[in-house]
Parts: sequence; C-alpha cells; structure tokens
Amino acid sequence: MKQSGEQKKRIKEGFLGQRIIVLPPHIKRKLTGNTLIRNFYPTAIGHYPKAINHYIERKAGAAQYILIYCTEGGGYIYVNDVQYELQPNTYFIIPRNTAHRYHSQDSSPWSIYWVHFTGDASDKIYERFLDGAEPVTKHIPYDENRIKLFEQIYAIVEHSFQEKEMEIMSISLLHFISAMVYYKEANPAVYNTDSISSSILFMKQNINEKFTIEELALQQNISVSHYSRSFKRKTGSSPINYFNQLKVHKSCQHLYFTDRSIKEIAAELGFDDQYYFSRLFSSVMNVSPTKYRKQHKTKV
Repeated sequence: MKQSGEQKKRIKEGFLGQRIIVLPPHIKRKLTGNTLIRNFYPTAIGHYPKAINHYIERKAGAAQYILIYCTEGGGYIYVNDVQYELQPNTYFIIPRNTAHRYHSQDSSPWSIYWVHFTGDASDKIYERFLDGAEPVTKHIPYDENRIKLFEQIYAIVEHSFQEKEMEIMSISLLHFISAMVYYKEANPAVYNTDSISSSILFMKQNINEKFTIEELALQQNISVSHYSRSFKRKTGSSPINYFNQLKVHKSCQHLYFTDRSIKEIAAELGFDDQYYFSRLFSSVMNVSPTKYRKQHKTKV
C-alpha cells in the first residue's frame, strides 16, 4: 500500500488557521443527562484548512464516530487497512471502536471540517450512512449554507457550554450531519433521473391536463408496456391512478384555501365529470370533498 504521505513529518494539529474545540469531561457528563442532547452530541469539533502533512492514527479506534468533510484538496482514510479517498465535496464517517488512520495528500493537502459525535442515535446515523452496503466515500454538492451552519455550531460551542447553548448546538449538529447522510432522500430531484421519476415530474408540472397512458409513455419515448411495468415497479400504482392521486392531493389545496365550487375545482384539474371526481376523491381521502372542506376549511 502506497504511504508516501506518511513517511514525511507527521502533524496531528498546528495548522495555520486551524480551529478545534474538545468538550471537557464534566460537560460531556452533563450532556448524557439531558434528554434533548443525550441522543446525539459532539465530543470534539474542528476545521483544518490546507492541513499540510496532517496525519492521525488510532490503533484502537475512537469511542465516537468521526465525520470528515473535505472542501478542498484531498486525503486518504484507512479503516482496517481499507483505503478511502477524500476529494473536494466528499465526506466519510469512521466507525467507532475501529482501528483507523488518515492523512492529507502531499501535493494538495485537504481542508476539512470534522466532528467526533456520539449518543444513543449515533449508531442509527452511521447505519443510514452505510445504507445497507459497505462503507464508501460519499459525494455531496457544495452548499454555502452547510458551511454557515457549521460556523454557527462552532460559534455556539466556542461561546458557551451552558445548557441551552448545548441543546441548540446538538440539534443543529444533528441537522448538519443528517442533511449529508440523507442528502439523496432530501433532494430527490438531483438523483431521480430515470424515466419514471421524469414522468412523475411531468405530471406535477401539468397537473391540470388530461393524458392517456399512451401519451405519458410517448412523452418518455418508451413503449406503453415497458412504461406501465416500470411505473408499477417504482410506485406500486398504475400511471393513471398515480396521476389522479396527484390531482386529488392538489384539489385539497383548492378546497382548503379557496371558495371555488367542487365543479370548478374538478374542471380546473381536468375532470369533465364532477361526480366522478367526487367518487375518486372519496376513494383516495376516505371522505367526500364537501366533508373535507367542512373539516379543514380555514376558520376566519
């Protein structure tokens, strides 16, 4: 295994512009007794910009999970001697109690934001990171708001270890990490590039129109049979039923926020027969449109 970066001067810390906060033991003990915090909290947090010759090795691992998020340069992480490469806009979570080491690249040392975290929910967060597969480096698009959130978290910890500050810090940190781990689920449009996802987006953008299954399949340039099978496999529903359900959900907004008649709403959404629309609405929502409006109409 190539380890040229490890043969040079090894530095754990001391980089120009580095920032690091390690929570004192008595503060960590307090966190474990707080119901808002004990499920998820950091034990250390930091930012190392352009960390030349950065190198860490823990033969017995760490008691916490370690998130390393790279924004510039690159480096390598070894977990049980398996190598993972970090490049800009990638992150990795090192499992706790597991031998590991990591270092920045020689030619282009990394800039990293990192957190040691633990708590009752940390195992589940790591499980979601794995997503049922072997560990891999995860790529996420750069987002300035992510960096702003980290800076906010760091500023809170730097300012005070008081209970309320630690609570909002913990909540914000969970959001920071979960937004990375659940990025695919939180941003489906970025990943859903298959024909069925494209068709669903087309339906939503043309919710007031009427389409046959042949027209929907043609819009995706695939055969009706393949389109129907693929749609059913992905959604559990036929294309037309799915489109009608989207229309019903849209009609709920009209019923809730406007005084338009049910006939007008049905026509707006492409239904020529308001009674068919009412039956469809009742089958989807388990209540008639009229009763839904009475139950949910905003009281002025």
